[in-house]
Amino acid sequence: MSGHSKWHNIQKTKGAADAKRSQIFTKIAREMIVAVKTGGSGDPNNNSRLATVIAKAKAANMPNDNIKRTIDKALGSGNSDDYESITYEGYGPSGVAVIVEALTDNRNRTAPEVRHLLDKFGKGLGATGCVSWCFDQKGVIVIERDDLDEDTVMMDALDCGASDMEASEDAFEIYTEPSAFGEVLAKLEEKGYVFLSAKVEMVPQNYVKLESEEDIKNMEKLIDSLEDNDDVQNVWHNWDQD
Repeated sequence: MSGHSKWHNIQKTKGAADAKRSQIFTKIAREMIVAVKTGGSGDPNNNSRLATVIAKAKAANMPNDNIKRTIDKALGSGNSDDYESITYEGYGPSGVAVIVEALTDNRNRTAPEVRHLLDKFGKGLGATGCVSWCFDQKGVIVIERDDLDEDTVMMDALDCGASDMEASEDAFEIYTEPSAFGEVLAKLEEKGYVFLSAKVEMVPQNYVKLESEEDIKNMEKLIDSLEDNDDVQNVWHNWDQD
């Protein structure tokens, strides 16, 4: 793997995430509704996409009642929510690669908003495929180190089907193939592990270091503004924040 720790990013954004918890839950709920509708089932055992979203919800401390209520809503005959999945690619300051994943009921609203933010704080929107080639899709599970034994965590992770693990001073980052993410997460949960973060991510193959304060401020504004957009589900980038 890249050898680049996510722990710094998690620490840096945790306070902001706590403050935005309601918004985070709303976005996960939207993703859950889409997973139920596209997968044709409210049972995660029969709907792998739903299982992945539920794992993400639990890692974000979304209450079980919220999860059940959202699935019931998606299964309801009166539910008319119709979201389209769209991915935008572009460039932040100094050519930082940016991928924006959105779920929207109106692409004519979402596309101009994403384009505006990339133009304002970065180098603009690019064509499909312009940056995605330098990312790998991986399941990423982050566990706080505390007093856990590295060798034990490594063996448990591999036994549960993980493909790799990285250890930093403060955390363990476990990587899986996207298709195995839900199964690995469930098995680790059965072993008693608690997760700081768990989701299928676009992991950069390389990173860009920003040198100027202006570029750093603009990159922070770009990420914050995109994440504040109700239609945006995920923002992936290769900015080296360490």
